Amino acid sequence: MPRVYLSLGSNIEREKHIRGALHELEKRYGDLLVSTVYESEAVGFEGDAFFNLVVGMDTDKTVATLAAELRAIEEAHGRERQGPKFSSRTLDIDILTYGNVCGEIDGVLLPRDEILKNAFVLRPLADIAGNDRHPETARTYAEHWDAYDQKKQKLWPIAFQV
Repeated sequence: MPRVYLSLGSNIEREKHIRGALHELEKRYGDLLVSTVYESEAVGFEGDAFFNLVVGMDTDKTVATLAAELRAIEEAHGRERQGPKFSSRTLDIDILTYGNVCGEIDGVLLPRDEILKNAFVLRPLADIAGNDRHPETARTYAEHWDAYDQKKQKLWPIAFQV
């Protein structure tokens, strides 16, 4: 059963939607490995700050099934898809990795390129999977975080009770 890492983010009613998503993920997939929650400035548009975190879980569901179920969780939390790509959102859940799979699987490009581009993805991933290796670079997530220009994007840990 592959280990899957997901990125969660929200900048509209952040606590409500992040808590709701974590509850739904745990109900569907069992035990979760949950990173620290970080607050970060919006990237790519002017908007309210986001709460971001990474969740690890094991599942035997296919990438297609998992993607469909995550989309349903987003929509249950009021996610609207007709706006611009970079915009405010109630809930965003992205598959970052699915085991060590590389390439496009069921329409999902793995590993997700945001891992190495965005501090709000890489930092929480390094927190819970620092010794795991990126499927393409073979470097650990901790190594990637240490090499990342940490002044490029601002984020800070917050007290968040799940």
